[in-house]
Amino acid sequence: MIDLKKAYRIKKNNEFQQIFKTGKSFANRELVIYYKRKEDQEHFRIGISVGKKIGNAVTRNRVKRCVREAFIQLEPSVKNDVDIIIIARKPVVNMDCSDIKRSIEHLLRKQRLFLK
Repeated sequence: MIDLKKAYRIKKNNEFQQIFKTGKSFANRELVIYYKRKEDQEHFRIGISVGKKIGNAVTRNRVKRCVREAFIQLEPSVKNDVDIIIIARKPVVNMDCSDIKRSIEHLLRKQRLFLK
C-alpha cells in the first residue's frame, strides 16, 4: 500500500480552524466535508477527523485508514488547489472501505472537486 505523503495532510489545529471558519461544507449521511480553495498549491491536502462517538480507537483508526486509502486511489482526479477536511459520522462504522470511498466520491462530485 502506498502512503498518503505528509505533504498531503493537514495537521495543525489552526489550519483546521481556518478551513472550518472560511471554507464551504457539504454532507451526506456518513461524512461531512469542509473544503477551501487555495491558489498555487501543487496538490490537494486532506485532514481527517473521527470523533470518539464513532467508536473505540481500533474502529476510528480503521475509518481513517479507509479514508486515506480512498484519497490515494482518487488522487489523480481530485483538484489540486483545495484543502479538504473529512469528518466521519456514526453510520460510517458499518461501512467497508469501498463504501467509504463511494461516499467520498459522491461528496467530491457534488462539490465539483474532481478534475474534468
